[in-house]
Amino acid sequence: MADGAAQKAADEQTTGERRTRTRVARSILDHGPSTTADLAERLGLTQAAVRRHLDALVADDVVQAREQRVYGSRGRGRPAKVFALTDCGRDAFDQGYDQLAADAMRWIAEAAGGGEDGKAAVFAFARARVAAQADRYRTAVDAAPPEDRAKALARALSADGYAATARSAPPGLGAGTPSGQAGEQLCQHHCPVAHTAEQFPQLCEAEAEVFSELLGTHVQRLATIAHGDGVCTTFIPQAHQPAAPAGPAPPHGAPPQTARPLATTATADTDPVTHPVTDHASAGTSGRNPA
Repeated sequence: MADGAAQKAADEQTTGERRTRTRVARSILDHGPSTTADLAERLGLTQAAVRRHLDALVADDVVQAREQRVYGSRGRGRPAKVFALTDCGRDAFDQGYDQLAADAMRWIAEAAGGGEDGKAAVFAFARARVAAQADRYRTAVDAAPPEDRAKALARALSADGYAATARSAPPGLGAGTPSGQAGEQLCQHHCPVAHTAEQFPQLCEAEAEVFSELLGTHVQRLATIAHGDGVCTTFIPQAHQPAAPAGPAPPHGAPPQTARPLATTATADTDPVTHPVTDHASAGTSGRNPA
């Protein structure tokens, strides 16, 4: 439990740092090229903290450093360094892509006749979109040994902006699984399509289905950003479980007992680290996701 609490704290810190970096970038967008001192004063942060976040934003090609333009006479010393948004950083703000995507999904549903046919059409589109992404991930996932495939998928997702991590899950986390079953949690700390997925959960359903295919096992969705959670969390059971001890033999002539099938995905408004989920759905019918 101590390891789980420590990891939860680390995940929350990562999410908090990303939010602060977004505030830094937004301040530059609103006020133009800014010095470290300007940003620290506006945001109520120390200059050391601002510099740390700026270094990360520069590495991600969100902002760039340049010399401050000075008009008129200039004092001694080098001009102060200012930070400005790159084209990539500016594109992340106020482009209306979320609304465009939602309008496109709504048109697909209406063109298919609405109702269940419309939902199926949106899912088909979402499935094709995520499958195209998965083609880029498959080589890395297939090359990894079974015990490292979740980590390989997390690295591939991170390269596409999902800020994903994979780690051991607390025993019994997956709903419908035997108590104590080992597994991993795939956590996505960012979702580029979260706002659209709020209206069209088919994006999340398709993603869970593709994760299952890539990893060669069923998966369970425990929490999603689109559903209001801080992190998209997916439970991945361990690929190879040891055989359960044999129980007493059934009476002669009695039909053999069959194991209850495991649920394939799940969603819940619970803490993805410490609470089991209670709602069950198949990968094709789960609730909202990042995607």
